[in-house]
Amino acid sequence: MAAPPPSLKVSEWADTYRFLSSESSSEPGRWRTDTAPYQKEIMDCATQPGIKRITIKSASQTGKSEILNNIMGYFIHLDPCPMLFIQPTEGLASAYSKERLAPIFRDSAVLRERISKAKTRDSDNTILSKSFSGGHLALIGANSAAGLASRPVRLLLMDEIDRYPSSSGTEGDPRALAEKRTSTFWNRLVVESSTPTIKGMSPIEKEYENGTRETWAWKCPKCEKWVGPRWKDLIWQDKTAPVLRCPHCQSEFEERIWKKQPGKWVASAEYKGHRSFHLNALVSPSSWVSWDDLIDEFLRAKRAGIEDLKVFVNTRLGETWEDQGDAVEEEIMEQRREYYDAQIPEEVCVLTAGIDVQDDRIEAELVGWGIGKESWGIEFVRFFGNPATDTDVWSQLDTWLLQNYDYDNGRKIGVSCACIDSGGHCTTQVYKFTRRREQRRVFSIKGRGGAGIPIIGKYSRNNRERAALFTLGVDAIKGLILASLKLEEEGPGYCHFPRDIKRGYTKEFFMGLTSEKRVTRYSRGVPRVRWEKRTSGVRNEPLDCRVYARAALEILNPDLEALAHGETGDKRVYKVRKVLSKGVSL
Repeated sequence: MAAPPPSLKVSEWADTYRFLSSESSSEPGRWRTDTAPYQKEIMDCATQPGIKRITIKSASQTGKSEILNNIMGYFIHLDPCPMLFIQPTEGLASAYSKERLAPIFRDSAVLRERISKAKTRDSDNTILSKSFSGGHLALIGANSAAGLASRPVRLLLMDEIDRYPSSSGTEGDPRALAEKRTSTFWNRLVVESSTPTIKGMSPIEKEYENGTRETWAWKCPKCEKWVGPRWKDLIWQDKTAPVLRCPHCQSEFEERIWKKQPGKWVASAEYKGHRSFHLNALVSPSSWVSWDDLIDEFLRAKRAGIEDLKVFVNTRLGETWEDQGDAVEEEIMEQRREYYDAQIPEEVCVLTAGIDVQDDRIEAELVGWGIGKESWGIEFVRFFGNPATDTDVWSQLDTWLLQNYDYDNGRKIGVSCACIDSGGHCTTQVYKFTRRREQRRVFSIKGRGGAGIPIIGKYSRNNRERAALFTLGVDAIKGLILASLKLEEEGPGYCHFPRDIKRGYTKEFFMGLTSEKRVTRYSRGVPRVRWEKRTSGVRNEPLDCRVYARAALEILNPDLEALAHGETGDKRVYKVRKVLSKGVSL
């Protein structure tokens, strides 16, 4: 008669049977839960009676993926059942299987015995499907409607849920589809994790708020109260080493002192079958990421601008990013205008242009960029004529793009990259114009709205003129511009505008620049962000031109700090995407 499986908690199982491979860990060898003791309770609650859902809102480098891996390994070994592991896309699911799970199955003997080596022709064990006695594991992407609608599962693991599409094809919310598959199991368990994204739009934030809302806390060495480490309590100015201040007694201790103290999870909401945990990188083992490392990252992100700061908040603090409002008043922008000492302020390192084509004119803005993507509006112009038939209007634009502009010391600078919208008017003419000027980095673009679309997508030449065409995530770029316009202090991300009315920065320009606002609309309970005009009838070409000028900067991808310090001729200064024909040099 077979002996019953040993009675172990998930953390005990991991300490006994789990081995870390050199491919996926900087510390290969036997798993040790006490390396990151905050992981223990999260793993162990997976087998606690009554728990139906575990939510992990987490920074990167806290081991959240390994928590999911250990829960999965425990169930394969000791409590086999049907299980489903979802990644944002099928490609990521395949990569996760090969890069993360394959070494686990190879190096942990109890799992290697149950899951044989994957064979692409063996339907019972492929890259995305693992069978074992008593159950199976399927790996799918959240974009696969067919995979989400398959057979029932008892254990559902969902990683990086904030990166899931809002709908899997036409079937609806992929998480809701997946959870329906667990409904027939009385002992079902859903485990979800993610780094958060935008406040009010982040699924992991919503799920965390619905649970016990637990934070990891250490006992203060002085007052012995429990302290959850927060970024605002970390102090490093004028210190030989950073210290964390206790919010209760104001005592300050260094990282090594805090991390030696007893720790526990502290909940702020009632338990109702759903435990939710928040991890920030301050609690990570120092060998993974130290407080000094985090401070260096923060200072670099602050210098680089809003996008990098947002990434830091999401991936290091494990917090959602809160944008500063949903609209900007044109009067505030108009009052911000200032006198420039020359055509080009000395802080400007790069010039880009954004160009919008209408039925009777072409509108364009020239924008200067400095360290941290601080921007200076240089000129907003209109060229009148029918772009579909009038070649002179294109000649005027070409002449404008070829101009050089003066600094105060007499040095000159030209346009480094330009983007022209091909989506609405005179598409063929735009393609013809840009195709012949790609060596000058003049590119066609087409905007796409919606969440999750990258700022700059892959380019294609799938058009009659064989012109390089970039797809833009216009909603994402508009969000960056809105956040920059909201900044009140000069520095990274701040937007400057000239007072000289001849440069085109009139009241009409600022009305167009601020013509749209971001609103949240709900469809079947799912929040979706949309950009809508604040007032009907207001022209939004100035905003579009600024979007395209920002896109040109992203395509060019310059090292602004290197340029600011006079470095040239270095490959790292310009990292423009390789879209040009063979033989054409940048």
